[in-house]
Amino acid sequence: MNEPVASETYAAQLRRLAELTSRVAAQRKEAHTWYAQQCAAADRAVAEATEQVRRAEAEVAEARELVERVDAEAAHLWQELRTRLGAGARRLGDPPGPARDATGDPVPLLHGVRELLNRTRQPGELPGSVNPLLVLCGVGGAVVAYALGVGARAVGAGSGGDLAVGMPVLALVVTLLGPLVGLAPARLLADRRHAVLGPRPITVVLAAGLL
Repeated sequence: MNEPVASETYAAQLRRLAELTSRVAAQRKEAHTWYAQQCAAADRAVAEATEQVRRAEAEVAEARELVERVDAEAAHLWQELRTRLGAGARRLGDPPGPARDATGDPVPLLHGVRELLNRTRQPGELPGSVNPLLVLCGVGGAVVAYALGVGARAVGAGSGGDLAVGMPVLALVVTLLGPLVGLAPARLLADRRHAVLGPRPITVVLAAGLL
């Protein structure tokens, strides 16, 4: 009577063991799947973080290069401005540092400053206010040439031979070139004022010399 019961109990235990083994295998498989998913997600997160770090480092390097280029360009433009101002540049002092609240791209601003310096670098013509000085240049050149001509004639008159013939000719040439002599001081005047000795100032000097 006891043997069938024991056999049945043993069979039930085997079924239960099989069920538990199957359940454990399913749970182990689920755990392995979850672990693999977590590892894959972690690998993707690490790869994304690595890519973000790489992009950030590239942006930092590019920003540092831009800062160095902007600083060099700003220092060069500042030096050009000091050279343009000459003695008055002492009041400028050192180049200003970057503004803390500055926004936007500095490259177009630097291009604008360079274009402004290039425009101001081009000298203009002497203003009409210096016409009296130009007249004095023309008259002074003519007087100097006339004095040289008179001296040449005097030397020729007091000498004989070839000098007596050649000096009056030289005096005539010098006298004719008298209006052009005034262009030399007029050119110096234009250079001091960083201007161009254009057609109008030349005409004023020549007219004054001829008169």
